[in-house]
Amino acid sequence: MTTDAASPTVSAAERSTAARIGQVLFKNRGWLPVPFLAVPLLAPGNQTATTWTVGLLLVALGELIRTAGVAAAGTVTRRRSRDVQRLVTYGAFAWCRNPLYVGNFFAWMGFTVVSGVFWFLPVAIVIFAIEYTLIVRYEEGVLESIFGQEYLDYKARTPRWFGRPPAGSTEGPHDWKEAIWSERSTLLQYVAIIAAFWYKGRM
Repeated sequence: MTTDAASPTVSAAERSTAARIGQVLFKNRGWLPVPFLAVPLLAPGNQTATTWTVGLLLVALGELIRTAGVAAAGTVTRRRSRDVQRLVTYGAFAWCRNPLYVGNFFAWMGFTVVSGVFWFLPVAIVIFAIEYTLIVRYEEGVLESIFGQEYLDYKARTPRWFGRPPAGSTEGPHDWKEAIWSERSTLLQYVAIIAAFWYKGRM
């Protein structure tokens, strides 16, 4: 679904304290993966064939979810402004409201599993929950400001995080070629991270 942004009204949700904190995190979200990677890379862990297999499967699942979200929403997902031109409610966004962040979650947990630093898993989950709950509060406030009742209806029927099969159709335009090209930098980062963990294991 494509909807033109028309309303300049700022919703109460966007003005909340949580949303304002989330706005700061949103604009600096490129730095958020640092603790999820620094600790597993630096802390001692027990890497095995099993940790590598399970971890890389989680990373692959996360990237698949991310790519599906980008294919539906387009490269606008990489912007850090509140200039949103359409509300996407189909594809991965019909299953949950934040498929890219769910993809990030699986990928980052996957790298932690690869590292064998298992004590960090619950810590990472808590950090992720705090950071991304605040970011999502900001994004939801912006979408409520722009799309009003249309977004509130979507919000009411679609889970925020780990989704469920949607009751209606999930069909809509997807540009998989653009999505894969857009994700090239993420994939290159994954390759570099995998190489770093391999080197750590060898050392």
